Amino acid sequence: MIAADLPPQHQERVVCSIMAAVKYEVPANIVLAVAEKEGGKPGQWVKNTNGTYDVGPMQFNTSYLYHLMPYGITAADVAQAGCYPYELAAWRLRHHILHDKGDLWTRVANYHSRTPTRNARYRSSVMRKAAKWAEWLTVRFPTALFADPSSKK
Repeated sequence: MIAADLPPQHQERVVCSIMAAVKYEVPANIVLAVAEKEGGKPGQWVKNTNGTYDVGPMQFNTSYLYHLMPYGITAADVAQAGCYPYELAAWRLRHHILHDKGDLWTRVANYHSRTPTRNARYRSSVMRKAAKWAEWLTVRFPTALFADPSSKK
């Protein structure tokens, strides 16, 4: 098993992040870094100062649900345990990576906030985590490619 060397409480996060990264063609170390940074839990709701909520294991912001309502996706879906919340987060990350402005890491940090100071803090943290996860993945999957946190593209 790919996560056998991880504590049991982290195995779902790692396995689901990798599967979601593959499905949505987002570098696995980025999804893993965001998952670690967000650190949410199934069923968790955190109220933001702007009145929205961050929900579930990936702390998916309820403002994104407006775009998903036509598909029948609700806050309960992003709050649940299992891999589905990770898939929704990878879908959102892919959207930021493909459509937002700025370098890769600023676009990734838009998952958290577009406010420049909040984005910069998140960006810095997620880059460090992505470098750590790239190393972890390289040991286990030596043929895989990962996003380089030092890249300015």
